[in-house]
Amino acid sequence: MPPDPRESLLHKAIDWFAVSGVGDTSLRGVAAGIGTSHRMLIHHFGSRDGLLTAVVAAVEADQRRLLAELSDVEDPETAGWEFWRSVCDAALVYGPLLYELSAHAMQHRPHAESLRASLIGDWIGPLALLWERTGVAPAEAQERARLDLAVARGLLQDLLLTGDRTAVDRAMRRHLDNSIIR
Repeated sequence: MPPDPRESLLHKAIDWFAVSGVGDTSLRGVAAGIGTSHRMLIHHFGSRDGLLTAVVAAVEADQRRLLAELSDVEDPETAGWEFWRSVCDAALVYGPLLYELSAHAMQHRPHAESLRASLIGDWIGPLALLWERTGVAPAEAQERARLDLAVARGLLQDLLLTGDRTAVDRAMRRHLDNSIIR
C-alpha cells in the first residue's frame, strides 16, 4: 500500500520544525523546506495553524503510545526508566518544538489552543492508571501523575538548556527511587 501523502508530509514537517523551529515561518517557507508546495500543505492541513496542530498532536501521540505499551511492564520502576530514556531521546530532537508550541498555547495562539488541554490532560489519566496499578488510590494517583509530569517536563527543559544528560538522568533516578512504592 503506498504511503499516505498527508502522513508523509506531516513526518517531513515534524523533522523540519524540529531543526528550524516555528517562529514566523510561512507555509511557503515550510513547503520549500520539505520539498513540496504550499498548495499541497493547504490541501492536507488547511492552513499553517492546521499544520502546526497536526505536528504537535503527532509527536505527543507517539509518546503516549509508548507509555501505553510500557504500561504492561510488571515492574513500574523499569517501565518508568524505559519511558524516561525514550522521552529524553525524543526531546533532544523535538523538545524545542514542543516547548515553543507550549508557549504558544500559554499565549492563546489559535493554532495551539488544542494543546492547552492535551499537553497536561492527555497525560494525567494514563500516568494515574500506572499508579493505580500499584495500589495507589485514584485521587492520590492523579496527584502523583501530575507531579511525575511536572518533574519530567522540568528535567527535559534542563536537558535541552544544559545538554547534561547524565545530571538529568541522575535526577530522574532520584525521583523514581523516591516515588516508587515498594
